[in-house]
Amino acid sequence: MARYKFILAYDGTAYSGWQQQPDNSAVSNVLEKKFKEVFFRPISVIGASRTDAGVHALGQVVIFDSELSIEPHMLERAWNNKLPTDLLIRSIEYAPTSFHPQANVKQKEYWYHFFVDRPLPFAARYGFWMRHEIDLKKLNDALQIFVGTHDFRSFCSGEQPTTVRTVDEISVSYIKRFGVYRIRVRGPKFLRYMIRRMVGAALEVSSRPGLSIRYIEEILHAKNPEHRLPNAPAHGLMLAHIEYNEGSHE
Repeated sequence: MARYKFILAYDGTAYSGWQQQPDNSAVSNVLEKKFKEVFFRPISVIGASRTDAGVHALGQVVIFDSELSIEPHMLERAWNNKLPTDLLIRSIEYAPTSFHPQANVKQKEYWYHFFVDRPLPFAARYGFWMRHEIDLKKLNDALQIFVGTHDFRSFCSGEQPTTVRTVDEISVSYIKRFGVYRIRVRGPKFLRYMIRRMVGAALEVSSRPGLSIRYIEEILHAKNPEHRLPNAPAHGLMLAHIEYNEGSHE
């Protein structure tokens, strides 16, 4: 039995997210189905991040075990040939049986893209078009409120054993080539909807002159998710990269 690790990119537009679904509409469902069509063996894939419906990925880390003895480069080519065009295995390699994509994570990096001008049609599905003027300094100041270790109960969804998380870095940059702004968020672990709720709150406050960023601080300290600041739409979010602690692949 061999364990394989691969890096997966996908356009999440047509999918109900990463996690298995009864109607086979999840990314993981499609991967398993297409593998069986090619190699006539079932597998179960495990991803590092359970991205939600509509969220994209550039660097999702996935593992599976198989008794088939196939060189990684051959497996990658044959499997990719069967996958739909919105899924791509970027690389594949053997991994030790002790490696698990959700363990020993040093940092995850997510990107949130937004446009201030109407985007080209083929770019629109990868970023949120803000129809109101944005104060970029106010946006950056609002996002910095989330940096550090906090109880993020106000900015997540669902019940969790603990809602304390650490955000290591948030930055905003402009990608001239695509005419898009990128919010880069880095940290070891995030709660469900946490990034979208943080970004949505910051974008809302930075587009409303009469709303102070202190309002975000008040909501954060209140530890209550029932507030009026919006979630940023899913299609602007992308899982960019996952970094592991040294020795976790050995």
